[in-house]
Amino acid sequence: MGYECLKVASQDGVSRITLNRPPLNVLNIAMMQELVQALKAAAKEDTGVILINAEGRAFSAGVDVGDHKPDKVADMVAVFDRIFHTIDAIDKPVVAAVNGAALGGGCELVLACDLVVASERAKLGQPEIAVGVFPPVAAYLLPRLAGYVPAMELILSGETIDARRAYELGLVNKVVPAGNFEAEVESFLTKFTDKSPVVLALTKKAVKAGLNRDFRSGMEVIDRIYLDELMRTADAVEGLNAFLEKRKPVWQGR
Repeated sequence: MGYECLKVASQDGVSRITLNRPPLNVLNIAMMQELVQALKAAAKEDTGVILINAEGRAFSAGVDVGDHKPDKVADMVAVFDRIFHTIDAIDKPVVAAVNGAALGGGCELVLACDLVVASERAKLGQPEIAVGVFPPVAAYLLPRLAGYVPAMELILSGETIDARRAYELGLVNKVVPAGNFEAEVESFLTKFTDKSPVVLALTKKAVKAGLNRDFRSGMEVIDRIYLDELMRTADAVEGLNAFLEKRKPVWQGR
């Protein structure tokens, strides 16, 4: 389908979703509906990784304030939440590439991704408190990612942090020069695009399945995924055989 606020492409094992609503990629209801559709489509593609990046000066300055008005807020929250339910249901690793400001809902979108590459000019923040509201998704994700005390400071102060501080808090995997951002993102992606897409998906599934469980029950569910799903794939067999035969594996994606 065609998109008005996004660019989508699939190449080199990566499904690419580019926010494209200049100048600041403010998320309105229509754009968020498109994002849900694009994520669902990318989940079905024959790729191993999904990349979310952005055109323009900002990754996203957040959700359109006009959509917070009483006549729109219920619809806005519903579609906004669908973005995160959709990401949560995707087995493929989802990577955010942030080259500019990611604020409010834009920051929450970054937090929901599995991996994050940020340029030195990136800024992250949840400024909602300054206009009398709080960020629901960040209220859930930030304490789990950065820890309770740093998360409370960020959410209650509305402070914006730079990429280095985000890296220190564990919110960003890698900080790269802004002048070489696209090449650095592509280099980062190669860590994953040479792996089996089905094994990547099952590995993410196993990690998520073990979260918020005690060790014994976590290992039970992870072992079930390993034995009942992973070891029944052609790529697991191929990877092990290739190692024993001292050759590069040829992935089939199944």
